[in-house]
This record gives sequence, C-alpha cells and structure tokens, in this order.
Amino acid sequence: MSHTENSKQKIEVADVVRSCQDDIATKLRLNKEQQKAIEAITRCRTSEAGGHIAYCNNSSCSYSQQSYNSCRNRHCPKCQYLKQQQWVNKLTSRLMPGRYFHIVFTIPRELHPLFYINQQACYDLLFRSASQALQNAGRNPSFLGADVGALCVLHTWGQTLMYHPHIHMLVPAGGLSTDGMEWVASPKKFFVPVKALSGMFRGILVKQLEKLLIKEKLRLPKEFEGAQMLKSELYSKRWNVYCKKAFGGINSVLQYLGRYTHRVAISNNRLTSLSDKQVSFTYKDYRQNSKQKQMTLNQLEFVRRFIHHVLPSGFFKIRYVGILATVHIHGKREQVIALVGENMWLSNLEGLTSYEVLRALIGKDPCICPKCNKGIMVRTRILHQLE
Repeated sequence: MSHTENSKQKIEVADVVRSCQDDIATKLRLNKEQQKAIEAITRCRTSEAGGHIAYCNNSSCSYSQQSYNSCRNRHCPKCQYLKQQQWVNKLTSRLMPGRYFHIVFTIPRELHPLFYINQQACYDLLFRSASQALQNAGRNPSFLGADVGALCVLHTWGQTLMYHPHIHMLVPAGGLSTDGMEWVASPKKFFVPVKALSGMFRGILVKQLEKLLIKEKLRLPKEFEGAQMLKSELYSKRWNVYCKKAFGGINSVLQYLGRYTHRVAISNNRLTSLSDKQVSFTYKDYRQNSKQKQMTLNQLEFVRRFIHHVLPSGFFKIRYVGILATVHIHGKREQVIALVGENMWLSNLEGLTSYEVLRALIGKDPCICPKCNKGIMVRTRILHQLE
C-alpha cells in the first residue's frame, strides 16, 4: 500500500482526485460546473495545462526552469493567493475607516437539501434576507436608528467539508443617520442584539422562501412534503446569528478579510496523508474551543464533499450592501470619512500588473534567477497544453 505524508505540502486536493478518478466518473454525478472544476484542479500547473521554459540570461549561469500554467479556477486551492491579495488591497479604497464587526448568518440544517438543489435561487435569497435583516435592525430607533452597510461573503462548507451554507458579513461599527448629517456609532461590545437580528433574518427568509415554493419556483427534495409543513417546522427551529467583537485599524481589517474572501472549501496545507483508499486532513472543532483534530475519509467521500462547494457559473459570492454598496462607493463613503475625521485608506497595488503585484508581495523580483541571484529568467520556449 502506498502512503504519503504531507511534509511541506506534498499532498494536494488534485492528488486525491487523481487517485480516485475512475470512481468519480462512475459513482458521482457531477454537474457541468463541478466537472469543469475537477478537470481544472487536476490539470493546474501540470504539463496538461501548458507552460514555458525560461533560461537565465547570465552567461556564466546555465540554469533553466520549466513552469506550468495555473488553471485560475476559483475553486482551485492553488490559484487564490495572488487574486486574494489584489482584491483585498483594492478593497482599501472602498472600505470606511474605523472599527468593524464580523457577523455570521446561518440556516437550520433542515434547509440544506433544498438549498443544494436550488443553489442559484437559494443563495441569492440568503444574501437578500441577511442584508435586509441587518439594514432593518440598523434603522430600528431602538438600536442604531441609522443606515448601515456590510461586505458579505458566502461560504458553503464547515471544517469537515460538510454542506453548510452561511453568510459572513464585515460590518462597520455604526451607521449614517437618515439625514446624512451624523455618524451613529454602535456600542463597543455588540452591533445590534443578535437575538433580534436572528428573529428578523428567520422571518424574512422563511416568508420569501414560502413565496417561491407557492409559485413553484423551487424544486423540492424528497424530504419535503410542502411549503406549509416546512414553514411550521422552520419557525420552531433556532436560527443562529453570531457576532464577533469589533476590531479596528486597516491592517487587522485586511488581514481578517483575507481569511474569508477567496477561501476555498479546503486548502492543500490541511491535508496530512494520502493512502490507496483514504485521505486525512486537519480541522478545527468549534464545539471544543477550536481544538485541532484530524479526520480520515474514503477518497471518494472526500471528493464528494469537496464538489458540493462548487458554485453555479457566474455567481457572485462577494457582495456589498447598504452604505457599502457600489452605488454609494463615493458619495456616502466620503460623507462618513468627513464626519468621523479619519484619513482615507488607499490601495497600493491597484493598477499594477500581476508581475508588479507579486514583486511587491514577496519583496523581490520574481524573475531573478534563483540559482545565481544575478541574471533574469527569460522565457524562450512555450509548452503547449495537451488536449
């Protein structure tokens, strides 16, 4: 039996997929987007994707390097870093200064089958319901009595890759008064009461879900017997909304953002071992104070869980709402900056090429020869991708 330990990331999601490719083809039913993602991940940075050969232009150095192209699929664990860094840095020019809260909107597990077979409609509904609940709570004079906003990110997984759709929100710690003349700061320890926010969220989502079901806009899974039964069952369930304490300063905000925006279901560095039939990976058990544990799954089960998190084509998993919406990117943001009297955050990577961004991030020229540290690596031959 072959067995590989993940020393310095020798194991990748692509390796797991390759190990059980025949079983994937015969035992898993993949939709078009899932098939596309699986193919991209297995080809990424291999000879199948094409690439180039580069030589050092230093006459006293004979070093050459063969590099393969990235797939750039948004579900690939290897293709997110540069995109993430560019996006997060660009975001500095549209975020408002000050403290932020992290709020998470979750749904009962009874809804998971319905959401999975109606992803486009249900994910849109999840965004709209969470956004409306947040803005309604913000405008409530018992809480802030102000217009609020948020950066919203959809995640569909838990730590063990089980299907768990939820919305992460990064919310400025306050809002703009309805007359636009005052910045209304929220309490330091909480944004609005989470019980009230949870109740609003549940009411909005269930009501909109009921409308879609009555109009037969959604496919029903086998577990569901009708809209009315679903409604009564959902109102009896506890809906959890979590709010993490505020943090401030551009560095902490951006560092926090980077962990959520372009994350995929599982990163390669969490994989610990791969055998003929099984794969092991680390996860955090949030029920035990985020204690790190290890889980071992059959390879096919691992892939089955992974593909559940491939999003519909063209679906926007990052959205801006309220006073952070794109339509308000200049007017209301500049208004808030003037009211709070803080400096505007500026991006230092916007407008740069990928090469310039990489050089800024790693602190050196990525084209410098890694052997002699003097010459420049020059592309001399293109390696065409395999059909």
